[in-house]
Amino acid sequence: AAGSVAHAVELARAGARRGGVPSPVEVEVEDLAGLDAALEAGADVVLLDNFTPARLRRAVARARARSRALGRAVLTEASGGITLGNIADYAASGVDRISVGALTHSAPALDLSLEFGD
Repeated sequence: AAGSVAHAVELARAGARRGGVPSPVEVEVEDLAGLDAALEAGADVVLLDNFTPARLRRAVARARARSRALGRAVLTEASGGITLGNIADYAASGVDRISVGALTHSAPALDLSLEFGD
């Protein structure tokens, strides 16, 4: 929507500055090309979405090497397809953060009501 990852990061940083709250900028990527673009654009956090554990290991190593070359820390986060049953495989990649949507996707609904009487 912004035309490029670099422009989207620039707009996010400008918006945070106007709001007076310094906020990290997180960019979601689905492949290594997206990871490279996010790192070059100055993302503080890169969300690696729907990566297999093997692909995630390569992406984390690449992100660490690139962030060292750029002279700044970049956090990595994994998301997509991660469950409590396979989380250890994802954690072994060295990723900094893991989002487990299964915690909320599989939670049963609770039927509540609130009634006011006369």
